[in-house]
Amino acid sequence: MQPSNNNALAQFKNKVGIRFQLYNSLFTSLPFHRIEKTGILLSLFLIHCEEGFKNSKSPVELIDSFLEQYTSFTKERDQLDLLFRFIQFAERQVVLFDALEDASFSSVQDMKGPGTMKQLQAQVQQQEKEDELAKKIKDFSVRLVLTAHPTQFYPGEVLGIINDLSKSLQESDTQNVNAYLQQLAKTPFLKKQKPTPFDEAMSLIWYLENVFYQASGKIVANLLQQFPEILKDDTAIIRMGFWPGGDRDGNPFVKSDTTLLVAEQLNRSILHCYYKDIRKMRHRLTFKGIEDIVIGLEKSFYAHLFEQNSKIEITQKGLIKTLLELRAKIIEMHNGLFVNLVDELIGKIQLFGVHFATLDIRQDSSVHRNLLSHLSDTKNGIPEGYNEMSADEKINTLLKLKTKVNEKLLTDELFKDVIGSMKTIKSIQNKNGEFGCNRYIISHCETALDMMEVYGLLKLSGWKADELTVDIVPLFETIGDLKSASSVMQQLYSNEVYRTHLKKRGNVQTIMLGFSDGTKDGGYLMANWSIYKAKEELTSVSRQYNIEVVFFDGRGGPPARGGGKTHKFYASMGSNIENKEIQITVQGQTVSSNFGTKQSAQYNIEQMLNAGIANDVLRPAKETFTKEEEALLITLSEESFDAYCELKNNPSFLEYLAFASPLRFYGATNIGSRPTKRAASKLTLDSLRAVPFAGSWSQLKQNVPGYYGVGTALKAMEEAGRFKEVQALYKKSLFFRALIDNSEMSMKKCFFPLTQFHANNEKYGKIWQQIYEEFLLSEKMILKLNGQNELMANYPVESLSIQMRERIVLPLLTIQQYGLYKFTQLDQKQSQSAVKAVYEKLIMRCSFGIINAGRNSA
Repeated sequence: MQPSNNNALAQFKNKVGIRFQLYNSLFTSLPFHRIEKTGILLSLFLIHCEEGFKNSKSPVELIDSFLEQYTSFTKERDQLDLLFRFIQFAERQVVLFDALEDASFSSVQDMKGPGTMKQLQAQVQQQEKEDELAKKIKDFSVRLVLTAHPTQFYPGEVLGIINDLSKSLQESDTQNVNAYLQQLAKTPFLKKQKPTPFDEAMSLIWYLENVFYQASGKIVANLLQQFPEILKDDTAIIRMGFWPGGDRDGNPFVKSDTTLLVAEQLNRSILHCYYKDIRKMRHRLTFKGIEDIVIGLEKSFYAHLFEQNSKIEITQKGLIKTLLELRAKIIEMHNGLFVNLVDELIGKIQLFGVHFATLDIRQDSSVHRNLLSHLSDTKNGIPEGYNEMSADEKINTLLKLKTKVNEKLLTDELFKDVIGSMKTIKSIQNKNGEFGCNRYIISHCETALDMMEVYGLLKLSGWKADELTVDIVPLFETIGDLKSASSVMQQLYSNEVYRTHLKKRGNVQTIMLGFSDGTKDGGYLMANWSIYKAKEELTSVSRQYNIEVVFFDGRGGPPARGGGKTHKFYASMGSNIENKEIQITVQGQTVSSNFGTKQSAQYNIEQMLNAGIANDVLRPAKETFTKEEEALLITLSEESFDAYCELKNNPSFLEYLAFASPLRFYGATNIGSRPTKRAASKLTLDSLRAVPFAGSWSQLKQNVPGYYGVGTALKAMEEAGRFKEVQALYKKSLFFRALIDNSEMSMKKCFFPLTQFHANNEKYGKIWQQIYEEFLLSEKMILKLNGQNELMANYPVESLSIQMRERIVLPLLTIQQYGLYKFTQLDQKQSQSAVKAVYEKLIMRCSFGIINAGRNSA
């Protein structure tokens, strides 16, 4: 273990581990009904579970024996009441642990160490590459796109308590800590109704205002000290994106009015942030000839925000012009005193404009296809016979469109919204600027026709080709789609009309690549390698046509969905992959785990910036892999793919997941507004969304999408006498090492004793055993590969965090499996007993704590 790791581990143990034990004891002394007894019994139950699982006891055996040994409850109602109280107590322990980790972040992490901008600047100075750095900063950005994917659940009230609790813990303010713990004990942790898309938007706007605005502003302020000239450029090294209110893919609750409402709220929120900064600035800029300008700005903002004076228009360009004039006067008349305050505000305005975050529109390709078919059938803007045309004939037809859809003839609400959403983009741009909403993302994009259908629909909705300020973004997700992505884009680049459109968009094409569905479709290694190869091929074909391709990665929270040590993947990209921007989705527990506080947000944004910039400035990127290394990776991914396909093609695969995990209850958890599966009469792997798919494996503590097939692939190389080649690749390649590191994280969070009782199940015993054997093989082969004695040995702090979190939720996991067993028994008997609904509620309530505790899976 490195000395820095030793120091970080010691800090973590002191500031998180020991303090958790101390503050956790406060829960048992809270002056509320039955709290003390619950805390004591939960501690006993945890030990009972740990010892019981070592002795191969099932969750049902554990709970039955605990109730008999430690309680006098004989009525089922009283027993269930105790289990619900255990859940409530454990949920609050998770919050306490979250708050402690947040409070200790800057002590545990080196804010000036590896991967930070401070370290980057020091390395640049050593190598005398200041000019190269200045040039790259003007031509590079990181875009973090916040999504509403439901992989974490905290009500807004609890988020506020976590924030306040973290501050008090950081300041060792024991009195307030105790008060917030009391508040926590009395605050409900779930809502009775699903959040609306607007509710989800408001939750994430809280993070924009309180975390991203502050953290990004600080990064830019630090950069301005070294590169003040970037104030003169239209530079935005950090950009924010936003999906709640715009992402329609499978979410029938997102409508055009929702999109407009969210865009309006984003505008108001960023202006309110500027207003608060202007008020602070006024306290310092009290000089003659300066104060009046600042007061005028403050009054304008106040009238616009609070008096709703619509005559006052606030634009990004106008604000920057006024502040640059103010800056010049301060330098000329007052020796530049406090000019840094103006510089910092200009820097923020360059990042966030008056839109705060770019609102993306997303819809599934099948919806566009069905709409155009309907328009043809009803002779509404599309010629009759369109449905019988070939793909090329359809594209030619779409390119020649000169009419608009008659919206009065549309009766289907979904079809109305497609046209409405395209018109909405223009409305948002008129108020919030082009960056307010300028991308239309196509899920399940498979062909050039899928892209051109959106182009045609944009024209049918009222956009003129020469005024189309919208980027059409394909989302390639499945293994097959990733393999054909470059040929799809080549067909588009060869199309004269689309090429003209790209020219008007600066010859830039954004392409989104989806990790979640790729992993679901092809398994862990194949999905990651397929995305890498797709980027390589898409870069090549784009460069042939002088198109600058920008990759937008749809990464989820856990490694199974593309999360984990994401910055290492970007740091490993060679010159054969375009590196103008890093664009990535930030969703679920990733928001709170990586960007929950100003310190953690600054640190993790800097890691991304460093990864992208250092590749070009410090180590001019070379080809990442030799032909031999690439052939080795292809063999590994194919071996892994074959193993995963054998598992997923088992007729009992999804049945087992639905039987053993809370998958069938996901839709009722009120975590997110979107349905669990895409519109389909039957649950299939294709219709099942990646979030509940990966989330169910996570709650089952088997994490199949994060490692399955890795062990088989490594073993195949060993048997072929090629394991030394794999070891050499692991030592050399940061990309391959990051893949394995992330897989270790997925495996670290597995706990097969929880479900070992399924090994004897007549129908699902074999599939459980198959998964367990692959886990053991993967663990064995990975440890042989990296030479360590345990998983995640190179990440001692994260490893300890996972261990402590898993210990907190072990009672919840046990209770959830108990509830699933009881519910299934009643369901099989077709029982209509009221207690059946109670067990269903028990299962769902456990999900909240388990999901929330998994924040470090990001």
